[in-house]
Amino acid sequence: MKYWLAMWHILIISIAVVSAQGRYENTNLKQDWWETAVFYQIYPRSFMDSDGDGVGDINGITSRLEYLKELGVDATWLSPIFKSPMHDFGYDVSDYYSIQPEYGSMEDFEQLLRKAGELNIKIILDFVPNHSSNESDWFIKSSNKDEYYSDWYVWENGHLDDRGQRSPPNNWVSVFRKTAWTYMPTRDQYYLHQFGTSQPDFNYRNPVVVEEMKNVIKFWLEKGVAGMRINSINHLFEVDKDVFGGRYPNEPLTGKPGLGPEDYGYLDHVYTKDQDETYDMVSQLRDVFDAISIRDNVTRVMMTEASTTIKNAVKYYGEGIHRGAHIPFNFALIADLDKDSDARDIKFAVDRWLTYKPLKKQANWVTGNHDKSRVASRFRPELVDAFNMLVLLLPGIAITYMGEEIGMVNGFVPWSETKDPQACNTDDPVNFIDVSRDPVRTPFQWSNGKNAGFSSAEVTWLPVAEGYEHLNVAAQRSAVRSHYQVYRTLTNLRLRPAFRLGRYESLALHRDVFAFKRWYNDDTYVVVMNVGRVYHVVNLTAFDLIFGQLEVEASSVLSSRTYSDSVQANYLDLAADEALVLRMQV
Repeated sequence: MKYWLAMWHILIISIAVVSAQGRYENTNLKQDWWETAVFYQIYPRSFMDSDGDGVGDINGITSRLEYLKELGVDATWLSPIFKSPMHDFGYDVSDYYSIQPEYGSMEDFEQLLRKAGELNIKIILDFVPNHSSNESDWFIKSSNKDEYYSDWYVWENGHLDDRGQRSPPNNWVSVFRKTAWTYMPTRDQYYLHQFGTSQPDFNYRNPVVVEEMKNVIKFWLEKGVAGMRINSINHLFEVDKDVFGGRYPNEPLTGKPGLGPEDYGYLDHVYTKDQDETYDMVSQLRDVFDAISIRDNVTRVMMTEASTTIKNAVKYYGEGIHRGAHIPFNFALIADLDKDSDARDIKFAVDRWLTYKPLKKQANWVTGNHDKSRVASRFRPELVDAFNMLVLLLPGIAITYMGEEIGMVNGFVPWSETKDPQACNTDDPVNFIDVSRDPVRTPFQWSNGKNAGFSSAEVTWLPVAEGYEHLNVAAQRSAVRSHYQVYRTLTNLRLRPAFRLGRYESLALHRDVFAFKRWYNDDTYVVVMNVGRVYHVVNLTAFDLIFGQLEVEASSVLSSRTYSDSVQANYLDLAADEALVLRMQV
């Protein structure tokens, strides 16, 4: 009897210890590393300069990996680091198998991989397969009609107009404005460039090109990267001109007011993107990732980026015979929301993606990148924590653009210092700012020191944003309450089963108040945010099985509430811009 009493005592103690150590660790459902990961995008030029030339580099990234670890980051993806003449800052690749020298050497990159591996941070590379640089050996040989490379790019004959002057093959317009065709005298033909003139489009109807792109992916996966983000995937194919008698047809007009023939929005791009062949190509590329994943017993992740409709976007998950990407980027929190959006718009944007995506596939959330205005500038600084709660606590994968964790704002880059080819192509020193991507690429703000601690150079490649003296990592690290501290709290919270595995329900409790519930077994949370500028009282019992008192797990910086404070479910007063993570008391 004493033996059984002793064993019973041990069992009771064991249960108590497990409970004290965390009820959140005992779940039987296995998930792959990427399925609940926090991905952190680094724009290498602007993250950290290690050699004082005013440009961020690979060794700078390596020196700051511990920062990513303390944030709770699982993987970081780097905007292009391949060799490039930098007309579009790496999105014009001249050599897919080499590192851009101003970023460092292959040895530097291998050291980055080793250090990241020690910290259990995975490295993802940005891959640009739609086009190369016009200074690449491949293009130079193609433009000279080299037998092997002649058909690697999209070439087409031009026209002679009524005055006998040469004109492009059709009315296609570049994403960067103006004609998408540039004349090459060596061939007496035009090449297609859906982006800048320095970025000629590959011909994906040539199987040799497809095989080379697969070889590029294999090279970097063998090098040790954990995956690749495939840029502008929906531009890979143009319509098959043979269907139109051997000539590329004009695209129809959109009829949008205020636009002219040189504006991208002037045309409906039915022939230059979102072609059906793209999805088969995605499936072929996924096979490359899967083959190495199976061999090494570690998933190498394929991410795809496409600016398109939601119905086209979710096709990249795969359907029918086509294997899709692990992570097709979801731009709902960017494309569907603006400064005038309210709680109803947020609910619609979030629920719409969750409705359209395949049921058993992972969602993903992102609020910004190197092309899109920062949250603090696109909305307002007071909503930074609320949007980080969305990214980190909604079901699925979180993707953060560098600086969003501290609420960085867009910098100001005058016309005289503008580097972005998309802005320069406007030829407009007044309105260029409407399309310039430079303001979201200004140097990362580490401290209140010289150049915000980014570089010791006298001049940085883009000017540091104003206000860095107060808005920087060092200041927020040492503060009791800051966006940085909130972000770290949220990455810890998402480790709990309710956020990794739990169910989801959302409500617009008021025009200004959005809330969502996450629960797993008896562990239940409500995330609530007032995105309006005035005080509101809401009743959380509108959610099923939410009642009594709830306890604060996290609160936005300006909230008067702190960790472990209690609130009443049936009467919650929210200040303007206040956001809370609440846990049901059991």
